[in-house]
Amino acid sequence: MEFRFILDDYVKPAMNMAIDEALLKNCLAYGKPTVRFYRWKPRAVTIGYFQSLEQEVDTAKCAAEGIDCIRRSTGGGAVYHDSELTYSFVCPLDSGLVPKNILDSYRKVCGALVHGLRELGLQAAFVPLNDLIVNGRKVSGNAQTRKEKTILQHGTLLIDVDVDKMFSLLKVPNEKIRDKLISDVKQRVTSVNQEAGKKYSYFEVAAAIRKGFEENFHARLVEEPLTPEERQLAEKIAVEKFLKPDWTRMR
Repeated sequence: MEFRFILDDYVKPAMNMAIDEALLKNCLAYGKPTVRFYRWKPRAVTIGYFQSLEQEVDTAKCAAEGIDCIRRSTGGGAVYHDSELTYSFVCPLDSGLVPKNILDSYRKVCGALVHGLRELGLQAAFVPLNDLIVNGRKVSGNAQTRKEKTILQHGTLLIDVDVDKMFSLLKVPNEKIRDKLISDVKQRVTSVNQEAGKKYSYFEVAAAIRKGFEENFHARLVEEPLTPEERQLAEKIAVEKFLKPDWTRMR
């Protein structure tokens, strides 16, 4: 079996989310699953579909530092995107590649990251509902949506992590517990480089996770770009949805 593989480098945040949505909308017409890797420029904070931007993010601080704020179409919490590999996986719901049960589907797709991290010498484990841990600490968070008979799962794999920077951009409901919360998160969150004890580049991590997807799905990932129609659709979605304040601040 062949999957399409798209290895992007730095992409603007709104386009990252728009490309993922265009891949979802075009999945059935394209005819085969797609795996995409990407990173973010400028840096960004994304919030989950059900969150309030004003409650979750210090938007003034983000603006001062040139950090974009974007609402995702998927659920989950606020995420600061900096030194990481972000992936998306799109396939038809009835393809048989991914179980229809939500938990089992997360486990299946996240299995690709487990296989890939093994290539980097790391033993990862899936933790329900949608996290991956290495040595008991979170290294990846994932989110999923299902529309138009298609499943889209995307997630982050932390190559490095700066918890202090993350919390400088996110709001904490009770400032009195900020220091304790930051300390707790530093104990619970880790990164590929921290656990490996060496510096892997984005492209080295991408090569390993690509192999992980191939092993996990018994498929060959063949590099193919977005079609012109998908590119045009993504640009339209970016302008009409992800760049619009009405979308970002809808809650």
